[in-house]
Amino acid sequence: MIITKTPFRMSFFGGGTDVPQFFREHGGAVISTTFDKYCYVNVRHLPPFFEYTTEASYAKIERVTDVNELEHPLIRNAMKMLDMHELRITYEADLPARTGLGTSSSFAVGLLNAFYCLKGRYVDKKRLAIDAIRLERELCGEAGGWQDQIAASFGGFNKIAFHGDDFEVDRIIVSPARKRALNERLLLFFTGFTRFSSEIQKDTGAAIKDKTAQLREMLALVDEAERVLTDGGCDLDDFGRLLDETWKLKRQTGSKISTGSIDELYQRAVAAGALGGKLLGAGGGGFLLFYVQPERRQQVMDAMHDLLYVPFEFENSGTRVIYYSAEFYDPAHRRERS
Repeated sequence: MIITKTPFRMSFFGGGTDVPQFFREHGGAVISTTFDKYCYVNVRHLPPFFEYTTEASYAKIERVTDVNELEHPLIRNAMKMLDMHELRITYEADLPARTGLGTSSSFAVGLLNAFYCLKGRYVDKKRLAIDAIRLERELCGEAGGWQDQIAASFGGFNKIAFHGDDFEVDRIIVSPARKRALNERLLLFFTGFTRFSSEIQKDTGAAIKDKTAQLREMLALVDEAERVLTDGGCDLDDFGRLLDETWKLKRQTGSKISTGSIDELYQRAVAAGALGGKLLGAGGGGFLLFYVQPERRQQVMDAMHDLLYVPFEFENSGTRVIYYSAEFYDPAHRRERS
């Protein structure tokens, strides 16, 4: 039995420039971090006492005698990709899916990590990220960028740069005190709205050629934000002001990025004292993140009282195996479909 623990991520700057059709021509970069909310994937070989040969438990339970019968596209394609058979797979998470925190990509990374471990193979974080990108973007045909899979694999506070068909992950070195101050100034709220990221990404992707100017401006803000984080002489509050700037640019890159309800919530927080913020993920719903100075924190909390506040702390580990128990499995004795 294998249990993996994989963090969710929040992206601050550069979202949209991680899409291949943009970065292959213009380059791309994002600043993101993982934080202490996780998904857990439990994988073991199914004992040979059941009529079915594969069981997958997530929002529903599937029991099938042929991998191709699985309805969940990510599980089905991951099992075929790594030639996995006769499994019981269980997924649990600290936060709901389709909320802008890279939950599907964290699941993809955690699932592949568990599969490789079950096969007795070690793969590094870059290999996991590359495989998860292939799984979601090619095998499952989901639209979107590359940053979520990379963040879930590597963990931590990073600048991820994209060029050609490759990427580089550079840890952003921030003093512990400054990093703690940033963490304390970020407030996360759940809007209650969920959406399928791939649908938003399709709309946004179709507009990339028309929105190149905005994406290039968003890309330029990545370096500015990195300087604010790493230069102790910079005003940390500029991070919040830059968040406001990048959110205004992002709203211009797709008609489904925001809604009237999201705009009203954002303006309510700003009116209460937030310096800036953004909707996390592709858009359309999920979580709103705000940068708030300590003296304005309670005012913003009061203004957003009807939303669920989610406290969090940054994390640095990325995906990892938290439980491993060896079991005997002989693929030569695999049961045939009855």
